Amino acid sequence: MASLFKGSPALAPRMFGWLVGLAAILLMSSAAHASPIQVEGLRVVGDASRARIVMDVSDSPDLRWFLLRAPHRLVLELTDVEYLHDETAASPRGLITDIAFTDAGGAKSRMIVTGEGAFVVENVDIMKNEDGAGYRVVVDMVAGSDRQFEAALADQIATTSVTSAGQAPDVPRFTIVIDPGHGGADSGARGVSGVLEKTITLAFGLELKKALEDLDRYDVHMTRDRDRFLRLDERVRIARRHEADLFISIHADAIRHRDVRGATVYTVSETPSDAASAAKAIRENLADQLAGYGSPEESDEVSGILADLVRRETDGFSLRFANALVDSLSSEIAMIKNPHRFAGFQVLKAPDVPSVLVELGYLSNAADEAQLRDVEWRAQATAGIVGAIDRFAGGRIGSTE
Repeated sequence: MASLFKGSPALAPRMFGWLVGLAAILLMSSAAHASPIQVEGLRVVGDASRARIVMDVSDSPDLRWFLLRAPHRLVLELTDVEYLHDETAASPRGLITDIAFTDAGGAKSRMIVTGEGAFVVENVDIMKNEDGAGYRVVVDMVAGSDRQFEAALADQIATTSVTSAGQAPDVPRFTIVIDPGHGGADSGARGVSGVLEKTITLAFGLELKKALEDLDRYDVHMTRDRDRFLRLDERVRIARRHEADLFISIHADAIRHRDVRGATVYTVSETPSDAASAAKAIRENLADQLAGYGSPEESDEVSGILADLVRRETDGFSLRFANALVDSLSSEIAMIKNPHRFAGFQVLKAPDVPSVLVELGYLSNAADEAQLRDVEWRAQATAGIVGAIDRFAGGRIGSTE
């Protein structure tokens, strides 16, 4: 040390002390980095359409994320973290079907989030807590289509300097999702002769699907093609996953007044058109609870102003199709007085998919029930719906050119 400060004997003690202090600081810093960041909380909120993951951490983490296919997964890779969270709070729900953790080597760990089908990652943020110590990692996911997921994968490849050759994607055809109401444990209404609504709606839905596919100009999907239960939000998620241009929910209700008969077309509105429509919406929205399935809790965290703006445009398209449908069906089958009605149907609330609910008739009316069970009558009703779809799809396609 003396040779190091040769010619400056008074400086040597001070420099020695400075070096000791610097060494202490470096050791403290090293010790701090040696302690892993603690994941103190992990929770999942949302439903089959949207989900939010919130991770409470002791410090701002080194985080990167990427997507994997088959199945659709989001991988969150963090460096030097220790998981202390309550595992029960991180249970998968709705859009998220599984959450797993794995060691990635080199002090890195990965949280692997598996989606129920394709999804879009809207947001991944690290935010400092304003009211206390620590940070939050917030991940927002929304149900999407395979095309959207593949586009995100392509962007991921491009930004990581990996290239791949491929053909230009085909222009998608007009896409329709048919939703046969009820199913499984939820049998829906019962007709005067005992026929179940879930049976009628499935038969009609399959016949409508075939009629549309025979035209070879539409892509057609079903929310269910067999007798199985689906939650209302799952039906909406299926429509969004397929990027549907139109969602048609098929029903055949039963009411106290057995003389009431004829078809009805419903669109969504928080202000019902009449008391009967309000009661109809309440019955349909309670389908999950009546079948013994609790609805997932809703959260203001997964809603926004953008959805409201998109909703307004979508409502306009829904109204256009409803008007076309009433005109077309009226020439094929009998309809009730004031056949276009509206109420707050949960199954019609996809913010970006024009949606209608078609009440084919009333199983509580013997004449309507007989028609609903008749193949030829169902073919007439199918022709009316197909005609309305042709008019509506032509207008939508023409408006985008």
